[in-house]
Amino acid sequence: MKQLWAPWRLEYIKSADDEPGCVFCSAVDGDAAETLVVHRAERSIVLLNKFPYSSGHFMAAPVRHVGEYGQLDEDEVLELHRLASAGMSALGELYGPQGYNLGWNLGRVAGAGIVDHVHLHVVPRWGGDTNFMPVLADVKVLPEHLEETRARLAEAWPPE
Repeated sequence: MKQLWAPWRLEYIKSADDEPGCVFCSAVDGDAAETLVVHRAERSIVLLNKFPYSSGHFMAAPVRHVGEYGQLDEDEVLELHRLASAGMSALGELYGPQGYNLGWNLGRVAGAGIVDHVHLHVVPRWGGDTNFMPVLADVKVLPEHLEETRARLAEAWPPE
């Protein structure tokens, strides 16, 4: 069995409790560039992950502060998944990933860094997109600054 190691995640997960307020709630009405918001919809927002697994890694979250997936209403679930699809279209146009990981990390033991506001991760993937740097040097190499990725993805977002 092959193992995927992400040692930098533990530091992020431990530090998430230290940040005041909710990053998603702050992003709902916050400055898009500062909060890395790519798109705002009626019931949901899309923002880049500050600690991405790969360039373009974004999250779709409901506007409403909801801690349990089962508490989302049908319209929220549908919109979140539509946003994931729209985001994959935009990422495909801009960066041409060869695949995607989509995931809900529900609960601390499931890897959720933010446990009280559910969110869907969309991670673009390319063949060979992992290397020795994170494991041996504790360094994550991203080819583009988050602010540039946010601006490009926001501009490429398909119309609703």
